[in-house]
Amino acid sequence: MNRICQVVGRLMCLMALPLGLAHAASVGDTLDTPAMQAPQAKSAVLLDLARAGARLVAVGERGIVLLSDDHGVSWRQATVPVSVSLTAVQFVDALTGWAVGHAGVVLVTHDGGEHWVVQLDGLRAAQLELVSARQQLPSANDQVAAAARVQTAERLASDGADKPFLAVQFVDDRHGLIVGAYGLAFRTDDGGTTWHSIMGDIDNPMGAHLSAITQQGQHWFLAGEQGYLARSDDAGHSFTPLDSPYTGSFFTAQTGDNGVLLVAGLKGNAFVSSDLGQSFQPAPVSMPVSFSDAIRTDDGQLLLVNQSGALFRTDNPSGATLVPYGKPLGKPVSSVIQAADGSLTLAGFTGLTRLSPSVANASE
Repeated sequence: MNRICQVVGRLMCLMALPLGLAHAASVGDTLDTPAMQAPQAKSAVLLDLARAGARLVAVGERGIVLLSDDHGVSWRQATVPVSVSLTAVQFVDALTGWAVGHAGVVLVTHDGGEHWVVQLDGLRAAQLELVSARQQLPSANDQVAAAARVQTAERLASDGADKPFLAVQFVDDRHGLIVGAYGLAFRTDDGGTTWHSIMGDIDNPMGAHLSAITQQGQHWFLAGEQGYLARSDDAGHSFTPLDSPYTGSFFTAQTGDNGVLLVAGLKGNAFVSSDLGQSFQPAPVSMPVSFSDAIRTDDGQLLLVNQSGALFRTDNPSGATLVPYGKPLGKPVSSVIQAADGSLTLAGFTGLTRLSPSVANASE
């Protein structure tokens, strides 16, 4: 299994990431080509889910975005200006949201997902990082590390738009963070009108893929490849590594209403922290299947899903106990969301599955 397959849990290695200049033309085409309307879009490969008020939004391969206004019972396809695969989506209210994906694309919507506009792509992101790296070099305390950052940024720029963003987190309609493969990390303080590279402000010397973001007040957390964990104490402007309880990759991170931080990933490994990541304790489960997503449900508890479609839920104040929730779907799942009526929708290889709001033990 190659390095990118080990890290991109939510993608589940569904698509090979394009690498190198040989793919520049095809990537450019997908950035300039709107997503096609697909009659069977509900059954496409879908990678992430979000709530926009009472609406559900699903994103996935070839730029597909689906909307549901009846708690996941029926879906329709939105208009999207790109046909790259979208890996993550988040809304801050019923109208405003962002989606990120392959080729370094960042999309924004202000009408609940009906229409989307490109804010950033991999070409522009690479140039932003290159400018930032060169500006940092003259005054850097560690000249060796700063020079290495410039060299890495030059390679990033020469590679073209071939690296994906994997996670997005906004706290309001202005302040947000996006991260991705090879340590990509950018933030905005104006709703994405401008983006700034913060790769030089994250202690990630090996360029670990960053696959998850979660936030608790001024504290932000990153999780990624080979057990990488980091925390920001300045609202996401800079990050320092945490002592990780695990050397395998993390694919999801979430915080509960009680302040518990949960990180989970390969082979069913999950850990919780009640002290902002200073220490972790295992949250063991019986299935050695990689976790792909975690959400905070409306009652403040945490709900995890693994790649076989099995759900697990926290059931005590510490969050250290995960108990099975409903029956496993028995098929790959990349994301889960709770609708306003309490039902669950899951996305994955075979599209969308809705679970009843009662016990989530059977698909409808």
